[in-house]
Amino acid sequence: MADTTASSDPRDVNSELRSPLLEPGKKSSEPEKLCIDEMLRMYCGEFGWWQLKHFVLTSLAWALEAFHTMVMIFADREPGWSCVSGSGCDATAKTVCGFEPGSWEWTGGSSSSTISEWGLVCGYKYRVGLAQAFFFGGCMIGAGIFGHLSDSKLGRKGSLTVVCILNALFGCLTAFSPDYWTYVLLRVLTGFSTGGVGLCAFVLATEPVGPTKRGVAGMSTFYFFSTGIALLSGIAYIFRSWRTLYIASSIPSLLFLVIVLPFISESPRWYLVRGKVKEAMTLMHNIAKTNGKHLPDGVVLALDEETNKDSNYEQPCKEQLEIKEAISGSLIDVVRSPITRTRLVLAVAINFLCSVVYYGLSLNVVNLKTNLYLNVLLNAVAEMPAFTITAVLLDKFGRKPLAIGTLWFSGFFCFLGSLMTSVGIWKIVRMACGILGIFGMAGTYNLLFIYTAELFPTVVRNAALGCATQAAQMGAILAPFVVVLGGGLPFVVFGVCGTLGGILAFYLPETLHKPLYDTMGGMEDGESACRVV
Repeated sequence: MADTTASSDPRDVNSELRSPLLEPGKKSSEPEKLCIDEMLRMYCGEFGWWQLKHFVLTSLAWALEAFHTMVMIFADREPGWSCVSGSGCDATAKTVCGFEPGSWEWTGGSSSSTISEWGLVCGYKYRVGLAQAFFFGGCMIGAGIFGHLSDSKLGRKGSLTVVCILNALFGCLTAFSPDYWTYVLLRVLTGFSTGGVGLCAFVLATEPVGPTKRGVAGMSTFYFFSTGIALLSGIAYIFRSWRTLYIASSIPSLLFLVIVLPFISESPRWYLVRGKVKEAMTLMHNIAKTNGKHLPDGVVLALDEETNKDSNYEQPCKEQLEIKEAISGSLIDVVRSPITRTRLVLAVAINFLCSVVYYGLSLNVVNLKTNLYLNVLLNAVAEMPAFTITAVLLDKFGRKPLAIGTLWFSGFFCFLGSLMTSVGIWKIVRMACGILGIFGMAGTYNLLFIYTAELFPTVVRNAALGCATQAAQMGAILAPFVVVLGGGLPFVVFGVCGTLGGILAFYLPETLHKPLYDTMGGMEDGESACRVV
């Protein structure tokens, strides 16, 4: 009789059937461990319908920043004046300084601007620039604080919510300023919240975008800023009183809070670095579903430094997948690392120089003495071709060559403008040089946001970007004082700043098609691997 003992136990049969199919030491349900960039590229889609909706809704906040920043052009303008009949004042004079009180009056009444209401002319004219400088000072402080908060406890969406609430509040309160110094205080507070709007909106809009689409998406955010300036010129044309203008320009922040923000999601990268893996995975599944893709259940999100480790991976339990230790970072971590320390210094210097040129050239345009509302509208429209050209060339030539090229382009025409006089045809040539200078610097300003964001990992990205934004605000504070020099000297200063910025950009690394790192360790490991290769 044949021996059937070996096959009498079904478990032995199953073992014999299973053993040839599995290699020793392997587990059948080992999850695939991917960082966010890889998951977007392989499964969710780099820029599908979900990212398009999220990007457009989030970037609308840039228009709000334009409202609160550029409203000063109209609110602090110097209106026209005329002589009172029979007063004997000289109607051909260029200034009212020296006229007897009551011999002249403001066109449109004293409520048309802060200058006419509080008499900010002659010996008090410096107060106009002082209020604007204090606003940018508030922006500088707010950019640093909200940059840190958006990287830590509040998150990207939470920080954006807070700054929009503060903007709406302080903007409306500004309209009820009883005197000049109260006005300055409220402008400082508005600047404090405004400094975090574009910063938080930019990072929140671009972080869910895949690596090959992130550059163009990031540079497209500035279309919303320019559109905001163009819309503001129309709003200012309708509301001629500076008080009603402040209310009209603040109401959109309330509408954004109520209508737009509920449909904006938090960044999956912030969820991941804060240890909220369950929330991050839920969001990634939602992205894939909306984009018409499928994210398999066996795929797990991981920080880039974890995916870089070539070691045996043991499947974590459900609790481990849902909750991990939060990873945070600060500017101290940026300074400690030799890689990020050098990048931060260069980014701060270049952003400062770029801002001096951009805001300086923009302020020079008001000296054309043409229709103010049309001037601002044309200025905003003129920046858009620069954004388009830079976005098209971004992924073809890379961030570094484009930054150098646009900085030197602007610097060249600024130097050229300094050689022109303000007489005859040369006056038109100088104006054209200024427009071309703004054209080049608008492209640089646009590029620097995406370039700076890609230079730092997620845990410190907003902190580093906030630091660079602070430097840009310092440049904005300095710009009005450069314009006061008059003649060709401002163009010389702008030319030097543009040329020097291009030289400094030589020392920055190229970030084209490189991963957007999550942690300091992941970035250092990745950069080390690139150097070895």
